Amino acid sequence: MLDKSNLNGWRLNIHEVIYETSSPAGKFFDVTLIVAIALSIIVVMLESVAAVRMRYSDIILILEWCFTLLFTIEYVLRIVCVGKPAKYIFSFFGLVDLVAILPTYFSLILPGGHYFLMVRVLRILRIFRVLKLVLYMRASETILRALRASGRKIAVFIFAVLTIVIIVGSLMYLIEGEKNGYTSIPRSIYWAIVTLTTVGYGDIAPKTNLGQILAAVLMILGYSIIAVPTGIVSVEMADAMKKESKQRSCPSCGKSGHDADASHCKWCGTTMN
Repeated sequence: MLDKSNLNGWRLNIHEVIYETSSPAGKFFDVTLIVAIALSIIVVMLESVAAVRMRYSDIILILEWCFTLLFTIEYVLRIVCVGKPAKYIFSFFGLVDLVAILPTYFSLILPGGHYFLMVRVLRILRIFRVLKLVLYMRASETILRALRASGRKIAVFIFAVLTIVIIVGSLMYLIEGEKNGYTSIPRSIYWAIVTLTTVGYGDIAPKTNLGQILAAVLMILGYSIIAVPTGIVSVEMADAMKKESKQRSCPSCGKSGHDADASHCKWCGTTMN
């Protein structure tokens, strides 16, 4: 929550519209902003199509500058209507908002730089405020907790996989050689990764009998280890859900996450039974 203790008058009114979604004006502002972001992304995508760019280049340029000016005004208003502007400027969304408008201005100096405007898609994350998806944050917290708990095990697993693909890729480079498409060890490692993960693009394939035997072993190995990370995360998810089920819920607001000996709700302050 951004600080608004130092606001008054028109700055407070703008703050309520931009940062609060509880009011009709706030909801309308967020929906309008999200639509503008989506349209600006579509404009950038259409400009990358040669036929569209050649026929509608002037219209696309006008639309892009309209969107950029709109987002520039919004960015400035967000800065002036908060009590501590630096907190917003250096926040995640503050930096995303800045990067979303800079490329168009840079394109005046560096042609083609405006394609970085695709970063605007990150700003659509604001839709979570409109839809009040905070109610579902507990589930995401459980997933994140499980991923953090399984981080070391997954890191060891990834290291083991990297060791396998480096060894097998190097062997395949020696066995098949450049004449069969394995032009370097890095390219052979790429083949090993594609094969081990069972993706199988087919752009490189072994031609010799020994190479095909090694490829078959790697394919079977891929099927045997592909379930390892899933099992690790599943176990941690089960443990996290079990711990969450043991946590007490507030009788007033219904939120969980309280310790067994908690006397008051840490969200609303209600006395716990």
